[in-house]
Amino acid sequence: MIQMITGKMSRIDIITALGLKDEKHFRENYQQIGIATGVIEMTVPDKPKSSKQKYRLTDTGKNLLKGRKHE
Repeated sequence: MIQMITGKMSRIDIITALGLKDEKHFRENYQQIGIATGVIEMTVPDKPKSSKQKYRLTDTGKNLLKGRKHE
């Protein structure tokens, strides 16, 4: 997932980039795990259900991505 996130992306944009179809599967197995592990963050954290909600890599996510590029 971290390889697919560029800048700020909506949930639908990330799902599309990953080639997934089921939003519930994405939320449970990608989005929530990414947030819990500190790899991605919400752009509007005080309104998690906002229609304007987007997601971006955290510094941890960016560092992890850099590490993968060097492999």
